[in-house]
Amino acid sequence: MKYISTRKGIEATAPETVFQGLAPDGGLYVPVVGASGRLGETSLPDARGRLGETSLPGAESLPAAEKFVLDALFGDFPAEVRKAAIDRLLSRFPAEDPVPLVEKDGLHMLELFHGKTGAFKDVALSMLPVFMRHAAGGRRVLVLTATSGDTGSAAMQGFAGVDGTEIIVFIPKRIITGVDELIHAVGIRGNFDDAQAAVKRIFADPAIRAEAAAHGITLSSANSINTGRLVPQIAYYVLAGAKLNGTDGGSGAPGPLPKEFDVVVPSGNFGNILAAYYAKLLGSPIRKFIVASNVNDVLARFVKTGVYDPGPNFTVTNSPSMDIRKSSNVERLLWMISGGLDGDIDRACAETSRMMKDLAEKGRYELSDSAKDRLFADFTGGVATPEETEAEMRRMRESAGYLVDPHTAVATFVAKKLGLPDGAPCVVAATATPYKFPETCLRAYGEDVLVAPPPSVAGLDKLPVAQTRVCDVAAIDSEVTRLF
Repeated sequence: MKYISTRKGIEATAPETVFQGLAPDGGLYVPVVGASGRLGETSLPDARGRLGETSLPGAESLPAAEKFVLDALFGDFPAEVRKAAIDRLLSRFPAEDPVPLVEKDGLHMLELFHGKTGAFKDVALSMLPVFMRHAAGGRRVLVLTATSGDTGSAAMQGFAGVDGTEIIVFIPKRIITGVDELIHAVGIRGNFDDAQAAVKRIFADPAIRAEAAAHGITLSSANSINTGRLVPQIAYYVLAGAKLNGTDGGSGAPGPLPKEFDVVVPSGNFGNILAAYYAKLLGSPIRKFIVASNVNDVLARFVKTGVYDPGPNFTVTNSPSMDIRKSSNVERLLWMISGGLDGDIDRACAETSRMMKDLAEKGRYELSDSAKDRLFADFTGGVATPEETEAEMRRMRESAGYLVDPHTAVATFVAKKLGLPDGAPCVVAATATPYKFPETCLRAYGEDVLVAPPPSVAGLDKLPVAQTRVCDVAAIDSEVTRLF
């Protein structure tokens, strides 16, 4: 699989994209779409529940779905490395069905929160360290991470005990816990956008990179700007499609194909819903992508207007992982719908560069008419306020006996507001366990209903506090260089 950068078309192998994180031109790496408009040369499950040449018994195999995706997009990694990454994932998701698809209130809830820290990011961050260690080839790596919510804890757990790596997490000031002395958590006096911009600036600063290299250190990222974060997430959307189109009730009878389905994703940095979009490019029968936003509604407005305008307002909400105004992974979508899907790399890079320049200089950008047509054909969005979010949490409990976290509640609220399901199954990405948000749950439910915490969060209050440093945004650079 060939990868290129979104702004200047710089070529790279899959291991190089993982090792570097951000491309040298300041853009992101994207896999190149073939002449058929599909990624890779493999196909998705047929009516016999087969994934290429690999059987999916009962259409319930996460490792088979991961193997399919990794073979298609990470074929530059040796087979034993891909297998080791899948094995590490399964060791951290010990349940027989690591990502269940359960029907509640007419919606198919894709439960992605059964990992070490109770968040969807555990899937990819269980696998990224394996890819990173191989790509590093014995070199020391300092992993920089910006987070508004669960990326930090998932990254810390994911990289714990991985030889040759250290990780520094920048998070809006709050108390978080850690796992070992090679994990560094720094609270910042600012928001996620501030932290993400600083991390990108550090990656692009030749002086800092040179200083790191002089100390034998390479900088990389655990955010979804890294292909090693993005690619493993594709598999659970492939799996959702396989389950919906798989065997009927365990009888072995083939289900109808293709059964199209919609996907609703609570969206912050756009990586999770972008993974679903890549699943469609791999052949998964997804009909529509619905971006669910809180009142920081930049993404919901973008997919409905084709204009990306963060605006001046930023609100701290009860769904903190979505408190983002500048979403990095949108750049990958811009590249694809601006020519990348047609194989017109020069046009895709030129248009992406234009829009990123407009965002930097004018604070906004607008898609071309042809790109808007493609965006509107696949995407739509909706918004839930904090009050609507907590009301939706109550409604899901009362109507379906199902507890959801505030991010997932934003998604179910938007789904119902749009009248979904509507002629096709609706898959909702359930991105976190409600046990991570006890104060919001107490307000929403009016009583303490979180009585049996899962292992992923049961011991969090007993872990040592990892975030012992706090800095201003302007001091982030020095927090990184002090580790050289």
